[in-house]
Amino acid sequence: MKRPLQPEEVRLWANVVATVRPAHGRSPPALPPDPEPPPAPAAAKPQATPLEAKPKPTSRRSPPAPDRIEPGRYRRLARDREPLDWRLDLHGYDQERARAALHAFVARAHEDGARAVLVITGKGLRGDGVLRRYVPEWLAEAPSRARVAGISQAERRHGGEGALYVALKRLPIDR
Repeated sequence: MKRPLQPEEVRLWANVVATVRPAHGRSPPALPPDPEPPPAPAAAKPQATPLEAKPKPTSRRSPPAPDRIEPGRYRRLARDREPLDWRLDLHGYDQERARAALHAFVARAHEDGARAVLVITGKGLRGDGVLRRYVPEWLAEAPSRARVAGISQAERRHGGEGALYVALKRLPIDR
C-alpha cells in the first residue's frame, strides 16, 4: 500500500521535473495530483492552560560506549601475547550488584596497574542477556570512563560473545 504524497514532496518533485529535460522523443513526466487535504477534526480538543501543562519528559540517554580496542592490541590480547591481568565473572549477579561490582573491579584493576582485563557477562538465555547489553554502557559512566581505554568482544576461547576485553589506561606518571 502506498502512502499519499505530502505537499512538500509534491513541491519537491515539481522542482525536479522543471529542471530535467526529457530524452529525445519522450514527454516530460507528469506531476502527481495534489494530495487530498486531511479531514477536519470532528471536535476540537480543549487546549491545556499553562498551569495544566505537563513538563516534557527528559530523554535519558546513556553515555556513548567506550571506543573499540585498537586492532593491534586486540590481536595481542586474543593470541595471549598481552596478558589479561584480571577477570571478573558476572554470572548470577543482578543488575545493581553487577554494576557496583564492575565499577569497583575496574577501579581496583586500574589502581593495581592492570592494562587489560576480561569481564565475563554471559550471553543470557537467548543470546540477549541484560548484563551483556549494559556492561558497555556502565563502562562509559563517570566512575569507570576515565580508566577505560576501549572495549571489544572477546575471542571464543576467552568467552566469545559472553565476554569483553577491557583495555585500561595507564596510570598517571606523577603518582
